[in-house]
Amino acid sequence: MRTHKKLFLSLLASTSSLILAPSVLAAPVVLELNYDIPVQQNQVAFVPFAGDSVLSPIILNDLSKTELKVTSKDLPQQPRSSSELAGTLPVWQSMGIPYLVVGSTRSNRGKIVTDYEVIDVKSGRVIEGKQSLTADNNKESMRYAGHVIADKVYELITGTPGDFSGRIAYIEEIGAGKEKVSRLKVMDADGENAKTITEVTGSIFSPTWSPDGNRIAYSVQRDKSYPVIYVQSVSGGGATPLTPFPGSNLSPSFSPDGSKILFSSSFEGSADIYEMSASGGQPRRLINWPSSEVQPSYAPDGKSFVFVSDKTGFNKPQIYRYEFGSGRTTKVSSSGYATSPQFSSDGSQIAFLSGRSAAIMNSGGAVTANLGNTGIDEAPSFSPNGKRVVYASKQGGKGVLTIKSLNGGESFGKSGQGTIRSPVWSSSPK
Repeated sequence: MRTHKKLFLSLLASTSSLILAPSVLAAPVVLELNYDIPVQQNQVAFVPFAGDSVLSPIILNDLSKTELKVTSKDLPQQPRSSSELAGTLPVWQSMGIPYLVVGSTRSNRGKIVTDYEVIDVKSGRVIEGKQSLTADNNKESMRYAGHVIADKVYELITGTPGDFSGRIAYIEEIGAGKEKVSRLKVMDADGENAKTITEVTGSIFSPTWSPDGNRIAYSVQRDKSYPVIYVQSVSGGGATPLTPFPGSNLSPSFSPDGSKILFSSSFEGSADIYEMSASGGQPRRLINWPSSEVQPSYAPDGKSFVFVSDKTGFNKPQIYRYEFGSGRTTKVSSSGYATSPQFSSDGSQIAFLSGRSAAIMNSGGAVTANLGNTGIDEAPSFSPNGKRVVYASKQGGKGVLTIKSLNGGESFGKSGQGTIRSPVWSSSPK
């Protein structure tokens, strides 16, 4: 490494990712709640699905982490469909809960079919009609089906797609020096079902998801070697080296269509920003300043990207935006130390590291949220719908992943072995 070494070392464990959310499929449902009694704090009554013991707990747990107030307790009956409500709808209306979720599961040719409905209690109307989902009859498929149903229920009520079926990739480090072992792991968005994708003796940096949620790119640095970027399928198989160049190859970012990757590398001198095919080949240098440029991240529309440069002075990194059409570069951040930028799926927000604090700014550079010092110099990563973030921290000597709601939902943490770094949220697999 050359003169940019110190900047690189301060940014190595950064999250540099691009996550795309599905488009909004349903318009927001607006209700006038003119009940004769005060409306309860709970917004959704969830009746455990008839014939099911697997999906319902997952759906209820997912929805309970959002700004929706969900309850399955003290309900007047246990209907499995809207047709069973015909005579008792006034009883539900008197509870003052705006929405009711009912459903049932059945077996069909070895698969599990779930029929469910989201009911506007005041009118008795089923929002967008009955929904059905078919899943294989195994634990993995059923768990995923529960998250998909929670996504749809959330969308039918709020008009915004849910983020439960996306997954979170992160790094778990154990040991130090030559004995350090790093694992790239993937877990469900509820913090469960963690699996190891790859394990190396050395360090793993900056994992990032492909837009379809099927691949992860990341950097690996083994003893006495430069970091190399690899691309790997989440479903299994070996990792493919993408940057066999003699320099520090870091911070990959997939383009919105998944065909290209941005990354930083020092193989031609100081750290510069490059773009290349996601399948390999010759890279094209986009930023060639005399300073160090690292941590590129595509904007969701693919027309620009943000990156970090120390051109204003040593140890004063700032976030800049590069526009592909014009080649124009503009400074985005306004704080004294800004690194690790990552867009929300709609491009309106940028998660970043402001000094030692995880923070969020709008696309114009104004800080809109400060999540505080996490003990690990990393930025948060947005969920697919931008309503939550995930970030790593240390609590009581343990590595912790924290999933924090940005709009009033419940925040929660998951601890792991050793040090946890660089969590990044995927969209749902396509």
